[in-house]
Amino acid sequence: MKTLYIVRHAKSSWDELFLDDHDRPLANIGVKKTKRIIKYLQSKQEVPELMISSSAVRALETARLIADGIGYPLDQITIEPNLYHASSETIFNELYGLPDSLKSVMIFGHNPTLTYFVNKFIQPPIVNLPTTGLVSVSFQTDHWEKIDMVDFKVNFVVTPRMLK
Repeated sequence: MKTLYIVRHAKSSWDELFLDDHDRPLANIGVKKTKRIIKYLQSKQEVPELMISSSAVRALETARLIADGIGYPLDQITIEPNLYHASSETIFNELYGLPDSLKSVMIFGHNPTLTYFVNKFIQPPIVNLPTTGLVSVSFQTDHWEKIDMVDFKVNFVVTPRMLK
């Protein structure tokens, strides 16, 4: 069995209008709402074996907040530049290349791609995976390269708004 956690980055700051999109940090409200997701993960005792983040500042900051909150070593977060402006195919290719010894992985990325990606698994489809939205899916396989060909189960879909 393989378990995938898909996390859209937290709400980012637009305070510096001329800052490159890749370099936008989190807004204070984004940090606050991420703490709700952290509490949820703590309550379920969910800690992935690997965290992979887009190289964008807001995604990496979200990954670091969650890692710190659930006890995942910050220095073991893998930064994957291809997750910034990725397609669903890019995400699948990233997952296909993972060692089969890993049972659980959490990825941090961006919309609209993550909405398209999670809609491959959840029914009914969603219009938008909100900031710090989290989806967990388990796949009936021992091989990451087969996750798009096997039965799967959506474990949960959770957003900060649901956790007030």
